[in-house]
Amino acid sequence: MSETDYSNKHVEFEVPEPTPEEQARLDEMYKEMEGLHTLPLWRTIGNLMPNEPTPEAVAHKWDWSQLSKVAEQAGELVPVGRGGERRAIGRCNPGLGGNPYVSPTLWAAIQYLGPGENAPEHRHSQNAFRFVTEGEGVWTVVNGDAVPMKRGDFLITPGWAYHGHHNIATEPMIWIDGLDIPFQHVMDTGFFEYGSEKITDDGTPDYSRMERLWAHPSLRPVSYPGESEFSPIGRFAWEHTDAALNEQLALENEGYPGVVSPGHAAIRYSNPTNGADVMNTVRAEFHRLRPEAQTIPVQEVGSRVFQVFEGTATITIGEKVFELSQGDMTVVPSWQQWHIVAGADGVDLFCFSDHPIFEKLGLARTFTPEGI
Repeated sequence: MSETDYSNKHVEFEVPEPTPEEQARLDEMYKEMEGLHTLPLWRTIGNLMPNEPTPEAVAHKWDWSQLSKVAEQAGELVPVGRGGERRAIGRCNPGLGGNPYVSPTLWAAIQYLGPGENAPEHRHSQNAFRFVTEGEGVWTVVNGDAVPMKRGDFLITPGWAYHGHHNIATEPMIWIDGLDIPFQHVMDTGFFEYGSEKITDDGTPDYSRMERLWAHPSLRPVSYPGESEFSPIGRFAWEHTDAALNEQLALENEGYPGVVSPGHAAIRYSNPTNGADVMNTVRAEFHRLRPEAQTIPVQEVGSRVFQVFEGTATITIGEKVFELSQGDMTVVPSWQQWHIVAGADGVDLFCFSDHPIFEKLGLARTFTPEGI
């Protein structure tokens, strides 16, 4: 539990009313300030420096059955190619004025690629990942390295890495995209560049070259000394995620404290060169809760997005309560208390967040209510 009291403390001060003459001079001064494109702090401090975060983003749930149906329709009507580049449908937080942002720092979309289709190669400064929700048979090619995509796999495309996708299967494939587009947009750091008109590697190997080099527990190639700012592993295969979560819960049965809280196992995808997050602006995790287990209530600076991989759950975010089933996605805005209760069959949840940004800037705060 945090020792710091982050409760809202407001002190009222007696401010004398201006005389009519003073008010007239004030009105004239404020009008002049507007003409100079300035604003006085004493009239805006409540908005600029609130006692605690007051996010414009709101807690919201996106229903998977509805979204996947729209994605299938887009697959029939919208071609993949130059211009649009990707058949991706961004999720808009209702509190952010219609922008395709799931939070002020994060983008989340559902992407659909039909059988035999290619998504052309490009690169951008924004960090990106994919989490596969349905199907297999797509390969993403990152800087010439072909990476297979299967259900439950987590894949990264660090900023400025060329990447394209091709589907060699006879069925469509759906995954979610996550990027730091809103953060880079507001920071004016975004760059984009087209790549080749065709996929740069037609191979479809079982494992990418980077997996063959790096995806061995605690064993790193000596030919790659030092740290990398992002993970050299492009795919974190579901088989390893699933096994790690199962082992945490098995150890809990044996009395070893290897879980986050009773019945709650979780892993974080990490950079094997330094143990940090897979990319410097995005954190990704996977959570597994036993039937009717629950997470510890918590408030955090920064936003989180959850998607149900399997099972059902109830999530409480602030004063809102959402019932979640397979594929559903929800967002937790900054500094809103949240906790999750698993359904009768338990729940698997993919999660990503912007927390690395605030940790690096020294702005991270976490609060757990009293008695927890």
